[in-house]
Amino acid sequence: MTSHQSTQTMKPATAAKKLGVYLEATPADFREGVVSRAELNELQANPPQWLQDLRRNGPHPRPVVAAKLGVSIAGLARGGVTEALTTEEIETLKQESPEWLVRERATQAEVRKEAARLKKKHAERND
Repeated sequence: MTSHQSTQTMKPATAAKKLGVYLEATPADFREGVVSRAELNELQANPPQWLQDLRRNGPHPRPVVAAKLGVSIAGLARGGVTEALTTEEIETLKQESPEWLVRERATQAEVRKEAARLKKKHAERND
């Protein structure tokens, strides 16, 4: 009995998510095809110029925007940010520091603090 290993492929949206880039900003040949696991690994190991540019300048998908701003994805939505943003737009938001961003960063800080407290409490219980 021989085992035949099929090539694992994924949709472009899944590959873009794994690469941390906004799908609509990727080249047409990337969006219109399928991506194998080997191709994804190669893109991660040796990113082509278009991928380097997207990662550096954007537009960035919401999870990346949220991380760069230090807020949750829900916090972005509450702040009215529903579209992908470029690095420049993110930096402008940071400098302007609108009231919603200050509030959401504080909320996120509290969430992190509570998560750390619970983790410590759980670790102490298991010792």
